[in-house]
Amino acid sequence: MKQKIYLTILCVVLTMMAACTHSSETKDDEKAKAAWQRYYEAYDAKNLKRALAVIDSMETEKIVSTPKADHLRGLVYDQGWQMKIAEHFYNKSYQGYASDPSQDWSSYTDAGYRWACLRLGRGDTEGALNVITELLHQAKENEAFPKGQESGLLMLMADIQLQLHQYDEAKLTGQKAYEAKQENADNAKRKGWDMAWACMSISTIHHTSGDIEGALAWLDRCAQGLALAEQEHDDSLLIEEWKGHVALQRALLLQESGHAAEASATYNAIPHSRLMEPNGYREAADYLMAAGRYDEAVDWYERLDSTYLATDGAKMTFDIIATRLSPCYMAYRKAGRNADALVLADSVSAAIDSALVWQKENDASELAVIYQTHEKELALNDARAETRIHRVLLAAAVLVLLLIGYLFVRVRKYNKVLLEKNRRLLVEIEQCEREEQQNIELLKAEPEDLLTAEQQLFRRICDLMDGPDHIYTDSDLDRNRLAQLLGTNEHYVTDAISACTNGKSVNSFLNEYRLRYAARLLATTTDAMVVIAELSGFSRSSFFRIFSDAYGMSPSDYRKVAGK
Repeated sequence: MKQKIYLTILCVVLTMMAACTHSSETKDDEKAKAAWQRYYEAYDAKNLKRALAVIDSMETEKIVSTPKADHLRGLVYDQGWQMKIAEHFYNKSYQGYASDPSQDWSSYTDAGYRWACLRLGRGDTEGALNVITELLHQAKENEAFPKGQESGLLMLMADIQLQLHQYDEAKLTGQKAYEAKQENADNAKRKGWDMAWACMSISTIHHTSGDIEGALAWLDRCAQGLALAEQEHDDSLLIEEWKGHVALQRALLLQESGHAAEASATYNAIPHSRLMEPNGYREAADYLMAAGRYDEAVDWYERLDSTYLATDGAKMTFDIIATRLSPCYMAYRKAGRNADALVLADSVSAAIDSALVWQKENDASELAVIYQTHEKELALNDARAETRIHRVLLAAAVLVLLLIGYLFVRVRKYNKVLLEKNRRLLVEIEQCEREEQQNIELLKAEPEDLLTAEQQLFRRICDLMDGPDHIYTDSDLDRNRLAQLLGTNEHYVTDAISACTNGKSVNSFLNEYRLRYAARLLATTTDAMVVIAELSGFSRSSFFRIFSDAYGMSPSDYRKVAGK
């Protein structure tokens, strides 16, 4: 719930700040206008490199001051989700303006606000509180302070107070933020929309503090704001989306307050056309989980996951695991879909490995950019101070050595964790294979007259597969050839395997034999992976993928644990 407050405030402030990028430092001439135009084009196109190059030229040509350039750099890196670097530049910009905020009150306030948001996001509550307290002090003491930004600062202060469990103070601060927004509406035509987002945020504050009645009251105000926004001919698609959010929050609050029937009626009345983006999917799933409608919750979690996979599936982070995969796993368990839960659990295990790799690479790249930025600043500011440069270079060398040492320790720790995980997986794999073999042996031991036609055919299939020729290593073996070898119809083969293996396909059945054979070769030989792939009946391109999907580790990792 706290993240929703932060994201809502941040989205609104991004819109509110868009008009403030032209600061007092820009020169009112054609050259400056052209430079700003290039910056806006690059920023809107999310072209990070080009935008940074334009900012560098604007700073060099004195079109913007250094604090303003740092503010713009922070915005660009923020848009590119490189948060450590963005925080670095917001901090620089805020500190650069601190001695004289009147240079550009809007940029000073926005840089401080964003810096505080990022500090709060990584758990530095005290640091965020110090920045916001100073900004609110400036707002109180200086008439020139941009009053339109005060509401966002108060909302962030309320979020900080929630994290400190100061619930009553958070409610009062939220009320002040609402009043500030009402008094300092930048656009009279958007009063309804401003009212809606403020009331939604305050409703979330009350909900987090356990005040369901207060949360419902502010949710009613949010609905009134949306109705007013509709009359103002605002963005109809966005309003429909927000109506969905309001209805979902209302259903959840009613469910938590014991009004299950009313909550169900509220949820069932929401048109699916209003649930048009990931936040709506997550909120729908949250309500359904609270209402005990687990199968329906699973559907929304799966839709949420498929939506993200289409956009950022290649980038796995711990936040994604916590907000998408873990809730979906819990929904599967609650719905009694244990098989799906086990599959997802394997995915979570792989996702953790992926997140560790991505985080390590991302941290290294962001640290590298920050380090390069420091080097550039030192070269510009300390060119005539050789002794200082030497000290900085020495410190940088120590930093690099420490970083290398840290990364070395992290890699060793990661490899140790990975090895232990793979050992556990190997034990589970061997146990599963033993159980499957026992089931086959039990089937073979049964009198033939007690077996169904499908069981009899499956027993023949198993005898053929267990033969000394290892026919499954033939990559051309499929259900047609298998049927020919058995002197029967391919459909009977498919039905027999499916009935006796809990629904497995012929290809899956054959691949299991091939995988077991490949695993034996990995454990007992030193043959190259491509040779083992071909000997086992796989193509080179499919072997690594099929093996990793089935065993949860790569063939090389399997060889390491199986050989020890």
